[in-house]
Amino acid sequence: MPHALLVSGSLGQGHDVMARACADTLEERGWTTSTVDAMALLGRRSGAAGEAVFRRLLDLPGVYDAFHFSALRPGARIALAADAAARSKLVPALRELVRRQRPQLVVSVFATATSAVNALPGREFRHFVFCTDVTPHRLWVQEGTDLFLVTSEVAACAVRRYRPEARIAVLPAPLRAPFYRPPGRAEARAEAGVPEEARCVLLMSGAWGLGPLARCAAALAAAGPHVLAVAGRNRELERRLRAAALREPRLHPYGYTDGVPALMTAADLVVTSSGDTCSEARAIGRRLLLLDVVQGHGRDNLQHELELGHADVASARPEEVVRGALAALERPAPAPSPGARPDGWRAGFGAALERVGLA
Repeated sequence: MPHALLVSGSLGQGHDVMARACADTLEERGWTTSTVDAMALLGRRSGAAGEAVFRRLLDLPGVYDAFHFSALRPGARIALAADAAARSKLVPALRELVRRQRPQLVVSVFATATSAVNALPGREFRHFVFCTDVTPHRLWVQEGTDLFLVTSEVAACAVRRYRPEARIAVLPAPLRAPFYRPPGRAEARAEAGVPEEARCVLLMSGAWGLGPLARCAAALAAAGPHVLAVAGRNRELERRLRAAALREPRLHPYGYTDGVPALMTAADLVVTSSGDTCSEARAIGRRLLLLDVVQGHGRDNLQHELELGHADVASARPEEVVRGALAALERPAPAPSPGARPDGWRAGFGAALERVGLA
């Protein structure tokens, strides 16, 4: 059976979700797959240091904006030097994985892996790069990639900025399987403890729980709606949410959960940062209030979501979130996205394989 190696990255959860979508589709077509974390391949100390630096950049207002738009976007010397340093550590690890697994396809869903995969000597596999950001930066787009997978025409233009002749496939954004078959609203509300007639908001901000979500959740619940607040993997945020819930009965706290499809179905509005959650909300037919908390690529993604419609934006200040959410709850919700069908993604990915002779 043909085999594919997927290279993800453990900064947040979005890369892993996309890697899983690719793996599921390949396995349905008779492939075997394995997924590795590029951050782990960097080594324990380097991987931990890289994540710490990235988190620190996001915590300092304007710093990651500056780095993204002035270094990553144009491919400035400092960005290329950082990429080269990571590549020097990744190439030996990836070379050994490829030697042992002998894949016919490698899919990079993490920018740091892209140049390292293309630098492997004696390549006998095809290389896909899959980026769901609306404007892939310079490190995503490297010579030697056989096909770029993106989810919008805007992203295709961003790829051609660096490689005008690049081969590109524009695919629907893949969703985790439960979003294609969400539960009914009444069932979801009963499970979450939300009265059928109550207004309800789902509040989340990625696996890291970016922004002052505990204060936003408490303020929203005090304003009237039931609030399903998800902390992701942020243990401190989960602790604060649970403490706030003791004072506010309309606040329903969650840590990391696989039950987001049901929570989204139970809600009337999804308040979140720009990212994969937006596609999931549109698939179920929920209006979005986007929190402007992700710098750099997050700002581009946010603008794109606003252009798609049925979305508004607010800062993460609790009073602005409350005002924006109460207003958004009065606006009509969209119909479920017509592109939110597994056959659309599967057909697109299958066509991508055909383009490189792997179907």
